[in-house]
This record gives sequence, C-alpha cells and structure tokens, in this order.
Amino acid sequence: MENQKNTENNISIGNAGEYFVAGELERRGFTVAVPMSNTKDFDILAINRTNYKQYAIQVKTTGKVKKDWLINNIDKIIHGKNIIFIFVCLNGMEKPEYHIVPSEIVYKKRDDYNNWINTPGKNGKLHDPQSNKIHFKDNENIYLDKWDYLQ
Repeated sequence: MENQKNTENNISIGNAGEYFVAGELERRGFTVAVPMSNTKDFDILAINRTNYKQYAIQVKTTGKVKKDWLINNIDKIIHGKNIIFIFVCLNGMEKPEYHIVPSEIVYKKRDDYNNWINTPGKNGKLHDPQSNKIHFKDNENIYLDKWDYLQ
C-alpha cells in the first residue's frame, strides 16, 4: 500500500510539473501540446508563435525544495538543438522554479556516468552498471529561468 501511494504521488508530481511548464510556455508565446499517451522521448511539444521554431521538451519534476532530479535510463537520453530539458522544482506550495537545460548538456552527464561506472568505488569495487540513472543538480541556479534557450 505504501509503494502504491509513493507511485501515485510521484505521478501526480510529474503531471503537475508538465502542466506548470505547459502553462508557462503558453504564457511566453508558445503553442503547446501535451501528448495524451506517455511518450518515452519527450513530454511536451512546443512551437514558438513568433519564429515558429519547434521544441521537444522533456520535463523532470521534484516536489521538494532541493534542486536534484533523477534521470532514469540515461542510455536512452535523446539530444539535439531543438530538444530541451526543463527541470521543475515545485518548492512545496511556493512558486515553482524552472531550470531550462539544453539536451546536449544533459547528454554529457551520460559521459560522467560512464566515467563513474569505470572508476572503482569504495574498497576498489566497480560501481553497478545496472543502475542506469544519474542525478542532475542545479544548486547554483545556473539554468534557472533560462527561457532564452527556447528562442
């Protein structure tokens, strides 16, 4: 029962993040589509109504104040100039924060993961390659409100 509540809560947090991003993009002059079914590569399609550039957006959300997002299946991260990650920090019940990151930067984190896997940990043991996930952090707010990546 506890696992089911955690899963439902995580789904709710993820949905909230996607809809907050969709609303913010609409407010900023984009036409937004949120696919009805869960697509594996992106969560939102957005078209800039000024220059008609199109973006595929992957949204990652945390309900906590801590700016730390888990990215699963890092071996399947897609990247390209019109692919953007938006990391949402819901900040509890305060105003959400948006950290906008080009997919190339997130993709490079994959290299960090591969280096970590190939570097011995405690007692000289190799790390578990099955984990296939990384944490993305923006504690210094480098990507906070970098909406210009979508121009």
